[in-house]
Amino acid sequence: MSKIHLIENLAVSDSGFLFLHTTGETFTLNKTGSEIVRMLRSRKSKEEILKFFTENYIVDTNTIEKDFEELVAQLKFYSLVTEK
Repeated sequence: MSKIHLIENLAVSDSGFLFLHTTGETFTLNKTGSEIVRMLRSRKSKEEILKFFTENYIVDTNTIEKDFEELVAQLKFYSLVTEK
């Protein structure tokens, strides 16, 4: 199973603001996206992240998995994550 990793030169603030040092690009996340990125930064797996959300928020597995996949797709589009 592959793990998703944020790229090294990406700064992440607690408020969900992402800054890519190499290009100066900035990105803003909502609360859910910010929490997912924080957990990716901590090297949590997809399964650990989904479990966290279903245990701590009123959300079903299908909804948070869809949100997770959509965010990861956007992060991949901007080359902000890698899979290993």
